[in-house]
Amino acid sequence: MTYTTQESGVFPAVCSLDCPDQCGLLLHKKEGKIVKIEGDPNHPVTKGNICNKVRNMTERIYDPKRLTHPLKRVGKKGSGEFIRISWEEAITTITERWRALIDSDGPESILPYSFYGNMGRISVEGMDRRFFHRMGASQLDRTICNSAGAVGYSYTMGGAFGTDPEDTVHSKLFIMWGINTVSTNMHQVVFAEQARKNGAKIVVIDVHKNQTGRWADWFIPILPGTDTALALGIMHVLFAENLVDSAFMEKYTVGHEELKEHVRTYDPTTVSAITGVPVDDIYKLARMYGTTSPSFIRIGNGIQHHDNGGMCVRTIACLPALTGQWLVKGGGANKGNKGFLEHNKLALQRPDLLANKQTRVINMNELGKALLDTEPPVKSLFVYTSNPAIVAPEGNKVRQGLAREDLFTVVHDLFLTETALYADIVLPATSSYENTDFYTSYWHHYIQLQQPVIAPFGESKSNTDVFRLLAAAMGYDEPAFQDSDAEMVRQALKGHGNPHLEGITYETLVEKQYAKANLEPFFLEHLPTPSGKIELYSQAMAKRGLPPLPTYTPLVNDGDFPYLFVPGPNHNYLNSTFSNNEKHQKMEKIPRLHMNVADASASGISDGDTVRIWNERGECELVVSIGENVLPGVVVSQGLWADAPHSKHYVNALTPDRIADMGGGATFFSGRVDVEKVI
Repeated sequence: MTYTTQESGVFPAVCSLDCPDQCGLLLHKKEGKIVKIEGDPNHPVTKGNICNKVRNMTERIYDPKRLTHPLKRVGKKGSGEFIRISWEEAITTITERWRALIDSDGPESILPYSFYGNMGRISVEGMDRRFFHRMGASQLDRTICNSAGAVGYSYTMGGAFGTDPEDTVHSKLFIMWGINTVSTNMHQVVFAEQARKNGAKIVVIDVHKNQTGRWADWFIPILPGTDTALALGIMHVLFAENLVDSAFMEKYTVGHEELKEHVRTYDPTTVSAITGVPVDDIYKLARMYGTTSPSFIRIGNGIQHHDNGGMCVRTIACLPALTGQWLVKGGGANKGNKGFLEHNKLALQRPDLLANKQTRVINMNELGKALLDTEPPVKSLFVYTSNPAIVAPEGNKVRQGLAREDLFTVVHDLFLTETALYADIVLPATSSYENTDFYTSYWHHYIQLQQPVIAPFGESKSNTDVFRLLAAAMGYDEPAFQDSDAEMVRQALKGHGNPHLEGITYETLVEKQYAKANLEPFFLEHLPTPSGKIELYSQAMAKRGLPPLPTYTPLVNDGDFPYLFVPGPNHNYLNSTFSNNEKHQKMEKIPRLHMNVADASASGISDGDTVRIWNERGECELVVSIGENVLPGVVVSQGLWADAPHSKHYVNALTPDRIADMGGGATFFSGRVDVEKVI
């Protein structure tokens, strides 16, 4: 008997959100409907604690606005005028249009657009990838989130390998660097609180004194995009005052002598002028880090969303090597741990189905350019597990592209999102609790299985089912399109060559729900860098024209506007997810812009005023919150808010679509704006 055939009971589940914690859940079901969501107390990491986002997930699953059947547009794009159609008509319409486009313009005229609104691996890296590979559609470079930092970290460490979060209960010093941990990684807070009871100190470095900054023992405000310089200033002091572990560096690193000479120029006075961090605080922080063991750095996503974001993460990742903290239980750093859970992506995604290996690649951060300027043009867009009309940078350009009448757009989602309003065909999607999938955390070391708990909502279908239907209608008869969801999980867990996943199979996950990666052998003994060691000096970077040693580069000139603008996350949404759900909107209240009191006073702005934030890309209006939570010259908003009648909350109208220094990453946090009171 499957979970879906049992009308009532308590069933295991996994949180599907793009969040490092990836909590184990228990779903309480009555008469076929989920009535309560709570944490699984037996999960080794999350231990029954979950956030309010997920605790109130039933409000989203059963939201009256949720889509129940396919729709066809009958009005102007963006008008929201649709009529109900059948799945048969939807699939026929889509595939007929695609066949015609392939005949007239070639398969590269079609572009998939997706990200990780659902972190299930087969939902977003399985049948969809197989389908678009077989078609020969333009390839999407999915780089909107962590790619710059991932590449930067890899230059130092070889891959996404870091400290086991469970070990951080032993840490004596936490540096939360560029991460709003309270809102985006709550179980790291739980571990830190356990350590705090044993005397640990918590330092937060960020551009905004948000909930995590207020929780810290010491909050260090910093100017956006200058974190590389601060890390180099810390290195300067560590070397100058002999607070380094020379034996560790000799055995486990390359380039420490070159780095020692290089950081002489990053003295605290110079670094203070760049970062806004006082000279005495740079000395204090460096000495604290150099004399406290175990010390642990939690590297956040925020710092990589700058023009220099890859180098920033690469630089911070060098710090534990200088002090030898990787050998101390609870020491080291964590940017991400997905390397321990790397599965067989080739078997899952099947890139061998792509006949033309020179198929063009379009960076998802440049969607506006792709829809307006790319030649030959994009003629069709298929959007799933993402909402680019809210989340993509240079948002006005994106919406202008989506409004093209000659762009045939299909959206597969749970709701009629801002992007779906521009679609020609809208398909209703299942929630993760209606699917089979497996999940790999990018923070802790557990892989987890989700089996369907409830039947599909209305006529909604999973991503895998939709792409099987599309493949059949397109005449793609390869066996890859016949694989069941369970079989795709099996394929992903075979032949991966990852020693940390040995012994973990689909069958073991069915039995146990989750399994921990094998952490032996110790990852420092076989780092996948070119040298096999931590690379303080990177020859690979030099070959690519990048500075081989950690180096501070200022942000790109974004015009003469007076304020650096950072649109960070908020507490009750996850990117655009939940922003359209009434319960979560009430919890988050209103969108605000945080501004320094000195800037506000000089501009005649009072706390609670509505202000216009603008630059040459666009504008939005928010309620201003004045204080000392940001440095002068910096303004910070929180959250991506759904469009609403008469609202002007669209912060991504302001953000640049420049590409970061590494990994094709986004530069959301490197824009400049002006601010004025709305009269």
